[in-house]
Parts: sequence; C-alpha cells; structure tokens
Amino acid sequence: QADYFVAHGGGWSKDGRTLPPMLDIEYNPYGATCYGLSQSAMVNWISAFVNEVHAKTTRWATIYSNLDWWTQCTGNSGAFTSNNPLFVARYASSPGTLPGGWPFYTFWQFADSGTFPGDQDVFNGDTSRLLALCNG
Repeated sequence: QADYFVAHGGGWSKDGRTLPPMLDIEYNPYGATCYGLSQSAMVNWISAFVNEVHAKTTRWATIYSNLDWWTQCTGNSGAFTSNNPLFVARYASSPGTLPGGWPFYTFWQFADSGTFPGDQDVFNGDTSRLLALCNG
C-alpha cells in the first residue's frame, strides 16, 4: 500500500510547500475497527508502511489518528514518536492527551466545520517551522 500511495500522489518534493506524506489511520468505516489486526500486527503494519514511505521519499510520514483508536488498535504504542509527526484528531477545546506518548502534536484537527470549508486544523508552530517541515 505504501508503494501504491507514493506512486499515486503520495510523494514529496522539497519545494517549500509540500508537506510530508501522511498516513490516515483511524476507524475502519467498512468493518472491524482495527481492520482485523491485533495490536502488535497493527504496529507492524504501520511500521512497514512508514518505513517504505521513508525509503521511497526520504521523508517520515505524518501519522493522523486519535487517542481512542490508537489505544484500542496499537495498545497506545510509542514506536513512532521519534520519527513521525503527529496529526491528532480531537474535536474539543484542547488536543487533550496525545496518543502513543508523542510529546507534542504537529497538527491538530479540532473540528469538522467552522470558519473555513471542511475540517478545521491548526499547525503547532510559526511559519518558519511550517516551512522547515515542508523542506525536510
């Protein structure tokens, strides 16, 4: 799936405006919450995905998830906190407890509607940090 993702628009270029690839891993809308995987198998699957994306793009994928799903499906794994930026989904007044022991979020999705069309997200930093994220 990582190979398909990178080959079909999930790549990255150092152009100052392309964010790193992102793995959106959350509730399965078509069946079993954890896609039929045990917690350890899910951690292995995520690891294989982000490692392959890194091998193909030189960038570590951002991981989009939420505390409830991450705890249920990975056992609240902390395996990705050192390389993969966190895009936390939590529709509340604060990002709350972050999954997996990430020390901070890079992006926070705080609502699914609002001032702007679609989801409402915030970047945790100033413009120079966003540019640094884009440029690797």
